[in-house]
Amino acid sequence: MPYVNIKITNESVTSEKKAALISGVTELLQKVLGKNPATTVVVIDEVDTDNWGIAGEQVSLRRMRGN
Repeated sequence: MPYVNIKITNESVTSEKKAALISGVTELLQKVLGKNPATTVVVIDEVDTDNWGIAGEQVSLRRMRGN
């Protein structure tokens, strides 16, 4: 039973885009590894940009600067 955890920043990702991610990852596991879609679990965690860091600083600060 594959378990995939996708972590993204919480920036208004639509339900449709999340559904596409879940479907796409499930299909990829089936095609590449022969995994059964019925037992594949995909979880999407949305993380606030204040709680996500790159290169030692918060993503929210980097975005404010345009990085």
